Amino acid sequence: MLKNSNILITGGTGSFGSAFVPLTLKKFKPKRLVVFSRDEMKQWEMSRTFQNDPRVRFFIGDVRDKDRLYRALTDIDYVVHAAAMKIVPTAEYDPFECVKTNVLGAMNLIDASIDNGVKGVVTLSTDKASSPSNLYGATKLTADRLFVAGNHYSAGSTKFSVVRYGNVMGSRGSVIPLFLSMKDKGSFPITDKKMTRFMITLEEGVELVWHVFENMIGGEIYVKKIPSMKVIDIAKS
Repeated sequence: MLKNSNILITGGTGSFGSAFVPLTLKKFKPKRLVVFSRDEMKQWEMSRTFQNDPRVRFFIGDVRDKDRLYRALTDIDYVVHAAAMKIVPTAEYDPFECVKTNVLGAMNLIDASIDNGVKGVVTLSTDKASSPSNLYGATKLTADRLFVAGNHYSAGSTKFSVVRYGNVMGSRGSVIPLFLSMKDKGSFPITDKKMTRFMITLEEGVELVWHVFENMIGGEIYVKKIPSMKVIDIAKS
């Protein structure tokens, strides 16, 4: 499905995008892979890795800006939506900003994808969207519902599906890099000794998105069966 297609990834300079782009280029050989994000420095650094690959394009923009999304999605076949505000304390301190990106940004992408004739959209969600206890989880749950409902708005012309991850091991801001950065301090900020996290690697996350594009009907929320680990065991390791 992704072979010889035009693909766009929002938030494409993040941890997921840094894995998705090279793996997808190698496996599917798309015509064009557009990295859409608002961080020009990360785009500049990433572009140096792919400077000899004419298939990779970089597009500065924010999912909050619907007009910019409309321009970026011209002639795009498939979209991976990875852009989000993800840091829980930041979302609590700046809730309006979190809603603008995670909820309003989702609405903008749904509209722009339908109007531009995009064939399929896969959005990345989180286990925190299940019975959310914080604003980040609540905004991602809302976004999930919006993307599922997008199938009704598009009347089948554009398919929307969701994938829910656990903790992506080694990704920026996640627990393992945090603990490694604090290992010399002698203590870790563990809220509850009984806490567990579901763990998934970046490569497994990319493969799940590929699986969804190949199998989606529209409206599904895919949840991969992945191992659960005690936070205490992670800290000791």
